Amino acid sequence: MAFEVIPLPYPYEALEPYIDTQTMQLHHDKHYATYTTNLNAALEKHPQLANQSVEQILSDLNRIPEDIRVAVRNNGGGYYNHGIFWEMMAPNAGGQPGGSLGQAIQSAFGSFDSFKDQLQKTALARFGSGWAWLSRRRDGGLEIHSTANQDTPLSEGLFPILGVDVWEHAYYLKYQNRRADYLTAWWNTVNWPYVQKRFEQ
Repeated sequence: MAFEVIPLPYPYEALEPYIDTQTMQLHHDKHYATYTTNLNAALEKHPQLANQSVEQILSDLNRIPEDIRVAVRNNGGGYYNHGIFWEMMAPNAGGQPGGSLGQAIQSAFGSFDSFKDQLQKTALARFGSGWAWLSRRRDGGLEIHSTANQDTPLSEGLFPILGVDVWEHAYYLKYQNRRADYLTAWWNTVNWPYVQKRFEQ
């Protein structure tokens, strides 16, 4: 079964003024759609993978046949990362998490502001294209880290709770080379109820 392009859960313009309409259109309809198309094309060569979820595929890339492994790593990662990224954002969002997630962040990082600062620094330090993540380890602890290109925490044995895309296509139309300004604005879009659900998984 082919993977499908998941529609945005809100209109293209919903994240204005923080993320502009044109960026959302191009990011979703072009970049994300291309990852989806290329992932399906790679998997067509090995029908035995057809019934696996993208999470299963990315959690053990060494199982993937060598002739498509790089394509699956890049495009499968792009498909998965963006699929959750759209949900991690919402209009009229931002603020701080409450409940068990808020408590876990406080315990792991000392305060929400400290967590936010560490994630932002990690995102700024990612050379070139990639992502910054808050992920959960197998022992239940929280970890801030980054991945290159479209690599996903799943491939490192981690479960992504929150992630921010720092590829230039995610921000360049509005912010040009000002990644820090994009990151500062992005916090106003974070959909904490969805992030809380991921934390509880």
